[in-house]
Amino acid sequence: MAGISGTTDTPPPTISVASPRLVLEEVIAEALVGPRPSYVAFSGGRDSSAVLALASAVARARDLPLPHPITLRYPGDVESDESSWQELVISHLGLDEWTIIVRKDASTYLDDGVRANLRRRGLIWPAALQLELPELSAASGGMLLTGEGGDEVLGTRRVTPLALMAHFHRRPSAALRRWAADSATPRRATAAAARRDLAGTALEQILTAEGKAQWVRRRVAEDRRPLHWGRETLRMARLRVPIVLAHNHQLVADEHDVVVRNPLQDERFLRALAGAGGRWGFAGRTDLMRFLFADLLPDALVRRSTKAHFGAVRWGAAERDFACRWDGDGVSESLLEPEALRAEWLSDRPSGATALALQAAWLNSEGLPWTGVGTGVGSE
Repeated sequence: MAGISGTTDTPPPTISVASPRLVLEEVIAEALVGPRPSYVAFSGGRDSSAVLALASAVARARDLPLPHPITLRYPGDVESDESSWQELVISHLGLDEWTIIVRKDASTYLDDGVRANLRRRGLIWPAALQLELPELSAASGGMLLTGEGGDEVLGTRRVTPLALMAHFHRRPSAALRRWAADSATPRRATAAAARRDLAGTALEQILTAEGKAQWVRRRVAEDRRPLHWGRETLRMARLRVPIVLAHNHQLVADEHDVVVRNPLQDERFLRALAGAGGRWGFAGRTDLMRFLFADLLPDALVRRSTKAHFGAVRWGAAERDFACRWDGDGVSESLLEPEALRAEWLSDRPSGATALALQAAWLNSEGLPWTGVGTGVGSE
């Protein structure tokens, strides 16, 4: 499971003094103007809700067709159920058209459709891109906006706990003090903390000694982020993970004649957001959401702390059957312990981080190469 980490070799962009809200409106307007109908992949979470709300406001202000939200639902899977949040947002925005796709039989990491995709495409990171993606079929011929990247772009930064105490005068609880100390920790001590975090986890069992060393090095590299809110925001424009993810997502979307846009990851928006945040940034995600979208979304949605999880619907009988039959070949034994990996696949709640290794092992069992039409292979 080779990881994608760090930044690209190109220098980071410079900070902009423009309003991040106005820049984001222009980014979205560019996607709405044109011959393609516009859609929004709408889960009901804060990120997709923000993109849908701003796209709807831009369309109304500029007399453009309203974007069409597309939502996937998995009946019976409580952890992925966001229906109440979805209905709250749609009602608040006054949208009449809304496509809800009910998935009674969820796609899993090695179902028949995924195996066909693996044969045709080869390995693509992340593994979920090989799943059936009905939102792409529903948006065929159109422009699909997503909230991809919101967790990172709208989330906290390395400096946030220090800012909460020094700039926002937050009462320093024990938890906040520990967070601040971790953020300011020298690299050598950070490696020790990373090894402690790994202890007792499923990853500790799956990774070899070299795999653990690589994992620790990656965690330490993440702590090289600058202790400056704006500069860390600029750094996001050059991170490999979102660049590779956007590239590979578009590869799959091309098969459905869909153009995908991720407005929250647009470099122009990141530059403006960096300028607005400056050294200390914002007092957390809710504070930033209110700064950008308070006039567009219900405050209950803006400040929600819950998040849907879809891992349970990705693993089923096909994955367990393969794990039982697997001969241990097809994954990097310098990084992964095959028997521990098999045990993880057969557990009640397998980690999604092992899904790419599962697909690589299956390709190997079929005598097929990893490479195909997709590039940018890696793993989280």
